[in-house]
Amino acid sequence: MPIFDSSFAVLSLWAVMGYLIGSIAFGMVLARVMHLGDLRTIGSGNIGATNVLRTGNKKAAALTVLLDGGKGAVAVLLARFFAGEDAAQIAALAALLGHCYPVWLGFRGGKAVATFLGVLLALAWPVGIASALIWLVATFATRISSMGGLAAAASSTFFMVLLGYSDVLILGILLTLLVFWRHRGNIQRIRAGQEPKIGAKKI
Repeated sequence: MPIFDSSFAVLSLWAVMGYLIGSIAFGMVLARVMHLGDLRTIGSGNIGATNVLRTGNKKAAALTVLLDGGKGAVAVLLARFFAGEDAAQIAALAALLGHCYPVWLGFRGGKAVATFLGVLLALAWPVGIASALIWLVATFATRISSMGGLAAAASSTFFMVLLGYSDVLILGILLTLLVFWRHRGNIQRIRAGQEPKIGAKKI
């Protein structure tokens, strides 16, 4: 953990800023701009890239991944630049919470994998790159989007220890637990052999 030497007011400010940045629902925005329909009525009803892909628009899905990851990174980098490492970690957690529970959508948001990876890249880029590679390999190997996200989250804390980023370990564990919590339904379906694969017609 970093030394929390910023004032409560400063940390609170970046908690709010991180949440607001994280709560921007880029999947919803892109779906509306590209006339893909309301994501909340498509597939799983999720606002993330996997559900955007279910519209059949790969470009929109790729942009959603990049933008959702980018907002997590931006929240961390802005907080670090203006307030320091303690604020950066607060903003990281807040950004993930904002994505998962956006006030604008009745606190019904995404599952945070892309935002999680963006946050990691900004906090500790070697960990972020390693986790992103795990995400890609697991996703392509299983063709199950949630498996890729869960594998990336589970491996991230290992990489933090291995690569010497123990100062973000506690935060990393919290972020990983949040990702797993958001995927609890997916985990049940994986165990039952009912989790849909990428490209499957039925959701």
